[in-house]
Amino acid sequence: MLRLVAGGLTNAQVAERLFLSPRTVSSHLTTIYGKLGVASRSAAVRFALEHGLR
Repeated sequence: MLRLVAGGLTNAQVAERLFLSPRTVSSHLTTIYGKLGVASRSAAVRFALEHGLR
């Protein structure tokens, strides 16, 4: 999911690709942000790019 976000997809686009609801994507991303220790989508994308997850 983080790779898709880092690739520039919106929550709705990620949801469509993964056959989930946009609300589920948002919830999962919030959990991912917590695990990465970041507070925003842009910080998570930066983390993904720095770690080769694009």
